Amino acid sequence: MTRNKGLCFYKRRKKISSTAIKEGFSWIFGIAVAVFIAAVLNFFLGMTTNVVGVSMEPTLYNGQKIFVNRFIYILSSPKRGDVVVFLPNGNENAHYYVKRVVAVPGDRLKIQGGVCYVNGVESRWVTEKILDGGIAANETVLEKGEYFCIGDNPNNSEDSRSANIGPVEEEDIIGEAWFHLPKEESGAGFIK
Repeated sequence: MTRNKGLCFYKRRKKISSTAIKEGFSWIFGIAVAVFIAAVLNFFLGMTTNVVGVSMEPTLYNGQKIFVNRFIYILSSPKRGDVVVFLPNGNENAHYYVKRVVAVPGDRLKIQGGVCYVNGVESRWVTEKILDGGIAANETVLEKGEYFCIGDNPNNSEDSRSANIGPVEEEDIIGEAWFHLPKEESGAGFIK
């Protein structure tokens, strides 16, 4: 004998299995742990700062927020083309400078006729004609732990060419600028 189902105004309660509850809590726990680890890594190994001035245009703009990888130079040294963040002459009271490394220890650097030469070859990192060679008007040989840094907008940049800054010591470099948040002129992305 089959029972006639007919109309039923009561909804059948669905049972929530203990397996589904455990699965949900494991997902929540995993996400919480991932957020915690990311926050700790950013606090100890990274930092954020703002670009000050127009010296890095068109790569970075005044006031743009950048993320700095402080961990990378524990494992390696800056390379030509890296955009680094440093304190000029280790001055803790100065704002962070953001510039591009154009020459590394052992390199010979000279700015002549508006062109930056590294080891006798035109630097691919300085594409604009430089109006003032500063201390690099005479050939400079970088010592161990010294880096020559110039802004991507060299005619509006206070950088290693200035006698009061000079070559940047490795211990004054905070880290590599690796990601920027969007600004009106550009979107967010990795720094090249």
